[in-house]
Amino acid sequence: QVQLVESGGGLVQAGGSLRLSCAASGRTFSRYDMGWFRQAPGKEREFVASISWSGRSIRYADSVKGRFTISRENAKNAVSLQMNDLKAEDTAVYYCAADPASVTAPDYWGQGTQVTVSS
Repeated sequence: QVQLVESGGGLVQAGGSLRLSCAASGRTFSRYDMGWFRQAPGKEREFVASISWSGRSIRYADSVKGRFTISRENAKNAVSLQMNDLKAEDTAVYYCAADPASVTAPDYWGQGTQVTVSS
């Protein structure tokens, strides 16, 4: 069982930066693939970024490549999403997700944190 708690959301102007953090509980965190997803009003939840349990495999959605960076610290049971050059279209609720195999269909979700980018 893994519990996820996100933090770091807020209001930022276009071009600004935010860093989201996800604290995970559970002794097997280091063996879980982790990811970030987001859901904008009136839209379906979409994939943003993922990182394998080892940290060696990282993927990004095309819309955030070059602007967002995902990282993890297994010793701290934490995963982060550094978001730079934010755009109005990045406005969404961001969710942390975890899965022992692949975050394509995560078993575990956080409660979400709101990110609002003003233009």
